[in-house]
Amino acid sequence: MIKFSLTLISSIIIVLGLNNFFGGPKNAGADPPELVITPFAGPDVTPSPACLAVAATGEVFVGVDMIGSLGKDPDKGRILKLVDKNNDGKMDEHTEFAMVDNPRGIIASGDQVFVLHTTFSKETRKATGMDLVVFEDKNKDGKADGPAKPLIQNLSNTKYIQERGTDHATNGIRLGIDGWIYIAVGDFGFHDAVDRSGKKMTMLGGGIVRVRPNGTEMEVYTHGTRNVYDVAIDPYMNIFTRENTNDGGGWNVRFSHHVQSGEYGYPLLFQNFTDEMLPALADLGGGSGTGALYMSEDTWPEKYNNVPMMADWGRSMLYIHRVTTDGPSFTQKEEDFIKLPQITDLDVDGSGRLYLAAWDGAGYSGNPSKGYVVRAVPTNWTYKAFPNVAKASVSQLAAMLKSGSAVARLTASQELLTHPAKEAADAALKIAADAKLPLYSRVAGIFTYAQAAGADGIQALVQFTKEDAIREFALKALADRKDYVQNVPSEPFLAGLKDPSVRVQAAAIIGLGRLGRTDAAKALLQTKVPASFVAPAKGTEGPHATPNSAIVLPHLAVQALVNLKAVDACVAAIGTENSSLALWALRYMHDKRAVDGLVYFYEQSKDENLKKQILITMARLYREEASYDASWWWGTRPDSHGPYYKAVLWKSSPAIESFLIGEWEKAPSADKSFFVDLNARHRMEIPAFGTEEKLAAKNEPKIDLEKIKNQKGQVGKSSIEDVLLAIAKLPGDPVKGKALFSRQGCVACHSISKGEQMKGPFMGQIGSIMNREQIAESILKPDASISQGFATVMINAKKDQTYMGFITEETATKVVLRNIAGEVFTIKSSDILSRKEMENSMMPAGLANSLSYEELASLVTFLSQQKK
Repeated sequence: MIKFSLTLISSIIIVLGLNNFFGGPKNAGADPPELVITPFAGPDVTPSPACLAVAATGEVFVGVDMIGSLGKDPDKGRILKLVDKNNDGKMDEHTEFAMVDNPRGIIASGDQVFVLHTTFSKETRKATGMDLVVFEDKNKDGKADGPAKPLIQNLSNTKYIQERGTDHATNGIRLGIDGWIYIAVGDFGFHDAVDRSGKKMTMLGGGIVRVRPNGTEMEVYTHGTRNVYDVAIDPYMNIFTRENTNDGGGWNVRFSHHVQSGEYGYPLLFQNFTDEMLPALADLGGGSGTGALYMSEDTWPEKYNNVPMMADWGRSMLYIHRVTTDGPSFTQKEEDFIKLPQITDLDVDGSGRLYLAAWDGAGYSGNPSKGYVVRAVPTNWTYKAFPNVAKASVSQLAAMLKSGSAVARLTASQELLTHPAKEAADAALKIAADAKLPLYSRVAGIFTYAQAAGADGIQALVQFTKEDAIREFALKALADRKDYVQNVPSEPFLAGLKDPSVRVQAAAIIGLGRLGRTDAAKALLQTKVPASFVAPAKGTEGPHATPNSAIVLPHLAVQALVNLKAVDACVAAIGTENSSLALWALRYMHDKRAVDGLVYFYEQSKDENLKKQILITMARLYREEASYDASWWWGTRPDSHGPYYKAVLWKSSPAIESFLIGEWEKAPSADKSFFVDLNARHRMEIPAFGTEEKLAAKNEPKIDLEKIKNQKGQVGKSSIEDVLLAIAKLPGDPVKGKALFSRQGCVACHSISKGEQMKGPFMGQIGSIMNREQIAESILKPDASISQGFATVMINAKKDQTYMGFITEETATKVVLRNIAGEVFTIKSSDILSRKEMENSMMPAGLANSLSYEELASLVTFLSQQKK
């Protein structure tokens, strides 16, 4: 990438096109005709941009990350502030706002800039965790006034950041109109994260966490996602993600709607317990979700407005998802929008200028000559200065809550909160109460009022629950802050359970779970369980990415009952019309009262189906998940059998075992298989039930890769550059390419079909992640871009055993490793003495040396067509 002067761009860009100029894919296609996309900053200023945020007034903050997702050395990151002084679409000046490593998320709000980043020890130069911090720039000089103030510390898994980098760590942040900062947490999870109030929290796996801008009230919002990089939040507090799942093994990118308190199942419910989780809205195939934004700006054309815009680094595409209301959730339809090479993030300012960051081939560890930022505006757009809200009066700020711009409403809301609470609350209340205003304005008014008034606003919010149009949002605001929920009455929520609107019902269920009153359990138990609540058939993987709006309400009710610890109410409901929901909730209640109640109702019941469901619940309760201490991680290919990853016994396990064995002994021979299946499905490991016979692993022929790579054909005699130029002009024959895939030894480490045994990086969707040039380069230079999750691992084990290969399966008790010859080894976790990721790819260079240009083009074309 040649460094460039922005003053020369305007004429060049018209002739060459954006993607060609920046070195992007030549087959990228035209940009949307309704938009004008122009360069804003190049790699001389913004190399390796991992994230960005835009102030309402247009200043662009870019997180430069020369460590990348797999690097481990500090002092390579910074936040830059970029300014377009004359508003002509080109950066005129920039300052180094702050030095931080691995910036992963930024919010620019008034004088404050919030940043999520990796922290390092000055002494050891090793990563110590990830922090959410806030900088201030009150003197407006483009530089942080002083050191950052931590809001949350230890917000990731230190052990694995040190070993792997930030590839599954904590990522993007975004501020909602409700005044919470929402944080995308990768499946490294975290242990003992601590907020400004001293509150500590641990989370096994990924999801969304939220915190107040002052660093207090930290809490989990949703759980059970794999590697969320960012969140898109609409004006009504619907949250959407495009989950980054590009490590192979059949885990595709998913688009999800996040409902507060929801459990999304990764990885423990993904295979055998999908009936218990909230499914994603779509499985989108291979890719790598990155930045996200909900576009809601009245300066944008209707065609591209009021939609989640989701970046996909792997596909080099910004997507639009057309979401349609479906009960308490949505359905969606994905559309290509803007092609940008390895797009990382996006944000919009109050004038409607959309900024997008491109990684542009900077690799997994950053590159000083790759990466840039572009600006996109509608073709009929004209610049209109955003007001200086710091100088605006309370009435002027309240008027901005009526704006058709979500950026303007959020900015005005946050600024109002800096004024005296009574003035701000009164102004916001008038907006919330005005039935003539659009719903988005009233919602902004409700949440602003709730923040300004605090506990004093409860009475007004209760009154709002009596109005159909805003009942859902009044209920959300009432239960939003646990600091004063003790003063919130239950009646509006109990009434909401019977509301005609399923969205109101959802808000009521979530709210009752947050109020913490067990007397609400009886009402919650009346939530109907649909016929779709069915466990996957034995040996099949359940639907974890198929919309199922009917399951949302009972799922939320179960989460609320568990949060309330409503053991007695659930036990009392066994055998009633609410039995299904009660038994579902009891699966998560490891309490002696639950076990005793289940045994009692089993012995009293004559209903064989009910007794079977009780046995299933008992099997689920036999073990529980071990407390998470962050000393381990389930890896990029986790054991997804479920229902637990590190299952341990608890005090009632002996009683459950004795009961189940007693029933097994009494069962006729024809019914004993039920207990064997139960034992396997729930991984109880009770010896009395025996185990299912497993088929032996298929032996595969060994492949001599050394012999293959030592043959010299046209490719082996040419430079990589000449090879890439040559095959770019050759279409290739995919039929010949398929045969070469086997002949050249690719099958030793890669599978194409999901029906095959998973080996190394899955090639069945490589065409949706890489273009032809990228595929060819990865074959010719395997060390240049090792697929995340497939680095070569060296394991030293007891009895002087050493193994080298890549991990194909990992559970809490074993590691399955495959070496370059295709040999498979199962190593007990207890036997492992040391484990280290190697710097080089296990794939040797030169496997294509014997090929002609035409043959390599055929192999590349075959792989490029794999888009399952």
